[in-house]
Amino acid sequence: MPPMQVRQSLKGVKIAYVLITLLAAAIAAYWLGASDPPEVPLWAPMLAPAALLLLTAIRHLRRRTTSLDVQGDRLRYESGLFSKTSRIMEVAKVQDVRFDQTLGQRMINTGDLSLETAGESSRIVMPSIDRPKQVAEKLLELSRQVRQT
Repeated sequence: MPPMQVRQSLKGVKIAYVLITLLAAAIAAYWLGASDPPEVPLWAPMLAPAALLLLTAIRHLRRRTTSLDVQGDRLRYESGLFSKTSRIMEVAKVQDVRFDQTLGQRMINTGDLSLETAGESSRIVMPSIDRPKQVAEKLLELSRQVRQT
């Protein structure tokens, strides 16, 4: 069985970077093109795009530090940069795989993936992954294959 890795989608992060760039460009164009510029320095209105950029960078970093790996008959979920949370389970014990999509996620073909195993009381949730339906079907198929062998 080939290894499989699932990470959060980069689509939302890319869209946010583009929108922040457009916002900053619009503010700068308005500011520099105004016939009577306000007496506030240019950096003041740029605080809003800077704050949005910081939030997007945090989301980008969180995306890079969260993964779901399937290798052989094991499934490993890892999350965190400085302090790590890891959860390892047998693929054969995966019973329920669910994906949810908001309207915005459906438009860009992303969604939230949720896994539940036999005997476990908590779920593993991977937010905002690409092609969630195909990933869910693949995980269930892998689970069936491992149970049959």
